[in-house]
Amino acid sequence: MTVWDDLVGQERVSEQLAAAARDADAFVTAAASDVPPPEASRMTHAWLFTGPPGAGRNQAARAFAAALQCVSPDRALGGAPGCGFCDGCHTALVGTHADVSTVAAVGSQILVEAMRDTVRKSFTAPANGRWQVILVEDAERLNEKSANAVLKAVEEPAPRTVWLLCAPSVEDVLPTIRSRCRHLVLSTPSVEAVADMLVRREGIEPDVAAAVARATQGHVDRARRLATDPAARARRAAVLKLPLRVEDVGGALRAAQELVGAAAEDAKQLAEERDGKETEDLKAALGAAQGGRLPRGTAGAVKDLEEMQKRRRTRTQRDSLDVALADLTSFYRDVLALQLGSRIALANTDAEDALERLARSSTPESTLRRIEAIAACGEALDRNVAPLLAVEAMTMALRAG
Repeated sequence: MTVWDDLVGQERVSEQLAAAARDADAFVTAAASDVPPPEASRMTHAWLFTGPPGAGRNQAARAFAAALQCVSPDRALGGAPGCGFCDGCHTALVGTHADVSTVAAVGSQILVEAMRDTVRKSFTAPANGRWQVILVEDAERLNEKSANAVLKAVEEPAPRTVWLLCAPSVEDVLPTIRSRCRHLVLSTPSVEAVADMLVRREGIEPDVAAAVARATQGHVDRARRLATDPAARARRAAVLKLPLRVEDVGGALRAAQELVGAAAEDAKQLAEERDGKETEDLKAALGAAQGGRLPRGTAGAVKDLEEMQKRRRTRTQRDSLDVALADLTSFYRDVLALQLGSRIALANTDAEDALERLARSSTPESTLRRIEAIAACGEALDRNVAPLLAVEAMTMALRAG
């Protein structure tokens, strides 16, 4: 198993990255022997990975980071970098490599405070790896100050530093940053490719794998979660019942409340798993005894952690709502396909009765208005509108049609 095996349906991108990783060896060898590297190299110091949600932007960047850090003994015999088994590959893939730093948005933005230490580290030589790799998972969430910090580092990088930026589209990144990056575009994997991955890698039954791959329309992470997490399947089933529950005002408002409440509960459960351990670990690092008081002058660090955890809970709730909105959009897209007599395969075959009922009782125009209402809800959440207000506006619009 190589590091490229997790890139579902991205064969072209995998080939480009594998070639760049091979060329990267020439830089390492040249640095050790004072021989200039070849001019026609596919390796560069900054990369921008773009593609739709679920295409695997972060996975592609992390696989490339692992290939750059690969220390397989086979390399001396001409083996390709990215074996997937050596210490360099393994630690880079699981996020514990000392020379692979990952930055992700905790809240709605990546703040400059989160970038300062990482930018400073980018100017240092690798500690024990072949490269110093900086992976920014949500480059579209860089605010003005943090983006300027990244720009300064990308403009004048250290010789053995590589920046890997991930964003939905090239327009989501500052022109001054993207102009200094090599751009790779990932596409949505086919339903067949995702189903095949679930069977091979997760041991899912073929019919279940095909159903969840079709339901998520090629979104790899969501397909994997649906296939392996009964709670995720239950939440999706509840969301797909919502269009039949908004026939009156009371039903629409109750549906909104339940949708937001389920997202909040999801965020709370995830927070309970992480926050307590993080807080105890920080207190121990600051020198507090088990259950004892914090040393003088360290309360600020705990407060900063609590603020970060609060932002993360908000982000988790928003992510959960995004999944629900995607499921609703998929539902109404199937309704529209039935109304127009389209031959495209339905994504939500497990809700076919509800789809046919709505297709018969409404018009294509009203279905399009409902899809627009879902998109408007997502835009309102982007503007930090209170989740309940945004979702109530959406469910009322779904009722009106």
